[in-house]
Amino acid sequence: MARPRLETPDPAAIRALADDAGRLALRVTPGARAEALEIAEGRLVARVRARPEGGKANDAVLALLADALGVGASRLELLRGAIARDKLVRIG
Repeated sequence: MARPRLETPDPAAIRALADDAGRLALRVTPGARAEALEIAEGRLVARVRARPEGGKANDAVLALLADALGVGASRLELLRGAIARDKLVRIG
């Protein structure tokens, strides 16, 4: 059975959270029951099922964000927060 498509914020709303240099701050919850991407309190919040082991959660976050923005994951770069819940990603 196919997984249902995730409800994600509009790509324009996500891009509006980025600064002039294309940097986007987000908060991540790894090991969540379901994957989700939402805007809460003026910040992007990502929940991924992957555990924070060996960079799996970071890869899942970048894939989720790329899908929501409609770009390839290679267009995103993790700038800060490789081992933290608060991350900074550049949208290229």
